[in-house]
Amino acid sequence: MTAEHIKEEINNSMDRLPADIFHYKDTELSSNLHLQLNRLRQENVLTDVILCSDYTEIPCHRNVLVSSSPYFRAMFCNNFMESQMAKINVKGITAAILSGIIDYVYTGLMSITMDIVLPLMQAASLLQYGCLFEACSAFLQEHLCPDNCLSMIRLSEILSCTSLREKAKEMAMKSFSDVSASEDLCELSLSELMGYLEDDSLCAEEEQVFETLVAWIHHDPVSRRGSISDLFKKVRLRYIHPTFLFQFIANDPLIQSSTLCTELIDSVRRLMFSVCSKYVDSSVIDLKPLWVAPRRYTCSETLVLVGGRKNNEQTSREALIFDETSQQWQWLAKLPIRLYKASYVCLHSVLYVLGGLATNTKHNQVSRSVYTLSLKTNQWRMAEPMLEPHFAHQSVSYLHFIFVLGGLGADMHVCNSVERYNSMFNQWESMAPMPEAVLHPAVAAIDQRIYMFGGEDGMQNPVRLIQVYHIARNLWCQMENRTVKNVSAPAVVLDDKIYIIGGYTRRMIAYDTKANRFIKCANLKERRMHHSATVLNNKLCVTGGRFVNGHDVIEDSDNFECYDPNTDAWTSKGALPYKLFDHGSVSLTCVSQMWAKS
Repeated sequence: MTAEHIKEEINNSMDRLPADIFHYKDTELSSNLHLQLNRLRQENVLTDVILCSDYTEIPCHRNVLVSSSPYFRAMFCNNFMESQMAKINVKGITAAILSGIIDYVYTGLMSITMDIVLPLMQAASLLQYGCLFEACSAFLQEHLCPDNCLSMIRLSEILSCTSLREKAKEMAMKSFSDVSASEDLCELSLSELMGYLEDDSLCAEEEQVFETLVAWIHHDPVSRRGSISDLFKKVRLRYIHPTFLFQFIANDPLIQSSTLCTELIDSVRRLMFSVCSKYVDSSVIDLKPLWVAPRRYTCSETLVLVGGRKNNEQTSREALIFDETSQQWQWLAKLPIRLYKASYVCLHSVLYVLGGLATNTKHNQVSRSVYTLSLKTNQWRMAEPMLEPHFAHQSVSYLHFIFVLGGLGADMHVCNSVERYNSMFNQWESMAPMPEAVLHPAVAAIDQRIYMFGGEDGMQNPVRLIQVYHIARNLWCQMENRTVKNVSAPAVVLDDKIYIIGGYTRRMIAYDTKANRFIKCANLKERRMHHSATVLNNKLCVTGGRFVNGHDVIEDSDNFECYDPNTDAWTSKGALPYKLFDHGSVSLTCVSQMWAKS
């Protein structure tokens, strides 16, 4: 059979088959082509241009250079004189760097080290090799640290490297505590420093913001002293501990040299002494824009539990913190001693544990002691003790005060005494006693007043009273109310209402202080008492306690649930690590999980 016959048979058979297309792709051709081109370059075969640097000549193929870079495409494909030259001198790039880049062009490989990354990055920018430029940026980002991030920001601006600048700025903001101690910070311009200090994402406490601006000024006091008032306005005075503000900042020579700074501090002092949180009067009107500035959003609210009866065995020394990221509980430093029925309160982002029955002594003693825990250090310290010993008492914070109300005294009798701690002067003082001594009431502070709902008397009879204390006037009044019938129930302030949660009942009610009326809310799942509650991220969080089961038996609880006032609904957040009641529950503000680093 001839070739023509064979071809005709194949065509006839193909006509009888359905139409089909086979798309073939040689996956090795591209890589092999690069290898062959590189081999030709190394053997100086068909090369048509020589790049020169430092008396080193590098033969290349124009078409390879043109296809790899807009820089070389412009050079060889336009009417530049280089398009006609056999040898081209590349200025500003060393022979080693240029040779490495040409190897990269032909192989796609580059070994980046700290010794060559900067000149390599500059060369990649000049020759317009964008991927190599970003590879250098990624290499530098991997080596970012608080000591060099400000230098990296300057470098990124010189090289117009957006990706490096963003990462370096992010580190500078997150690690400002370390960055503020570096020499590079003192070299910032005024506008650069102002940019950091006014940024909501700056990860720093306001005390440190102040110390940073002072250090910056002292680096060059002659030219920078005049900037103190502009910089001081960036410090959010509302979130600074009064002791630090009035004893340290107010007495700083730089602050005293500025009329505006001293006026701002005096305005804060008048505001605090007026015991008013709702408005700024005409005498402090200049403070208003600064006073209403929000916390920096790196300052996050965190739920902390402390003390209480653990698994109904003994009073616990443990302190727990809830990690929102992992949704897990983690352990903080333990309380120095066991304190039964202490009270717990937060003031200036510090946890206070006040009084209680000290059970680790030979004879149980009612305590005057005050212990504090800051998430910044994760260490317990002793503070100024109360005037009188208390346990099974109530505590509440308001502005720069802590109020301790009633409870049992050293003689184990129910008392009606009230003490106030002034954090500005680190002093305790006696205040007007409450009209009726009660145990286990629900207590909350709002609008210059402390409201005390219900509780029980010394004979364990429910007290249907609302006792109200006017903070500025140091006066009490009381109102009978049949709606009030709670014992061992916490109260919290949320959305300008006081929520009373349980108390030997499933009921939760909200008290509108303006209208003097109660609003019914979604019930708890069980009759609950001896639990704790606090507000976290605009939701009401309830932990532990004791509850009455379906057989009227009291059991301990490890429940953790939240109430959303917008939906009037409860949501389970899981369980505590153990069953717990009569414990403290507070919302502390911390800066980017400082407690996890301590």
